[in-house]
Amino acid sequence: MSIHNKKKSATQMNMKVRERLNSHTKNVQKKNPHLFSSDGLLDVGPVDFDAKEAKHPGEILTLATGDVVSIPPTTTIMGSIKTMTSKGFRRVPVTDAGTKRLEGIVTSTDIIDFLGGGERNRLVQEHYKGNLLAAINAEVREIMQHNVACADFSAGIDEVITTMLDDKTGGVPIVNKDRRLIGICTEKDFLRFIAGIFTNKTVGDYMSTNVTTISPDATIVDAARIMVKRGFRRLPIVRDGVLLGIVTASNIVQFIGNGDAFEKLITGNINEAFDEPISALISKDLVWTSAEMDLGDAANLMIDKNVGSLPIFDDGKLCGIITERDFLKAMID
Repeated sequence: MSIHNKKKSATQMNMKVRERLNSHTKNVQKKNPHLFSSDGLLDVGPVDFDAKEAKHPGEILTLATGDVVSIPPTTTIMGSIKTMTSKGFRRVPVTDAGTKRLEGIVTSTDIIDFLGGGERNRLVQEHYKGNLLAAINAEVREIMQHNVACADFSAGIDEVITTMLDDKTGGVPIVNKDRRLIGICTEKDFLRFIAGIFTNKTVGDYMSTNVTTISPDATIVDAARIMVKRGFRRLPIVRDGVLLGIVTASNIVQFIGNGDAFEKLITGNINEAFDEPISALISKDLVWTSAEMDLGDAANLMIDKNVGSLPIFDDGKLCGIITERDFLKAMID
């Protein structure tokens, strides 16, 4: 059924969003950034998130990605870095090689923590006496998160959103009754769910106004340490009040997992790469919006541009930022 022919009922609209989700052939742990279009969506009227059928058991499977790429706990840390960089993942579940039972998860933040950003770097300094080359060949179980927030396959959408917010995680593995991994649900999946829908809620209602920024002259390791210490996954790069770009934990992992930086990693000289200025990771395109934009439009923009946040400008000045997590808060308000 075409999304352009949907009725103006919020319930019927939700059913067709699900139909679109279910009929879409999903790539492994990746989704089509053009899954939703704003065409035909803006005339449905404001959406009451509570009116949407978001509390039915098992509903999370309509959003979650199946056929999840996972790695066994015996994978080396270097191997996990290559998996994340080659696939463009922010996180990879760690499962038993035989049973596929969930044992943990490793994220881009865990990687930068290990390489110099935080407590996991103590593994390099204490256990491997500073020998990074030996440390990156350790098993990923050494740095993965063991107590993983996950969701049963019978969970409803509201339940999963609450879990993600309570545990401050950007992705939740979906498991069956035997704890066998059957899918994963991320913040971006929920972003797609509301992309293009007129919500009658604005970016300004949910943006963060206390924005931590970093100078372009700061090093990559400086950014990594701030991210790990403050629990951030992204930092705006600002000079003299001018926003130059945004750097994410995934940007840093991509940087160290490719090219010259990776060569330095496998020879144990990653500190040289980490001492590069953070400005080296600034992308050319900066996507931003105003506080008045509807959340559905903002979600659509983020999906279309493949970004996880939007800086907010007022009279040419940076006044806030909205991230994927803020959309989760809006969905359960």
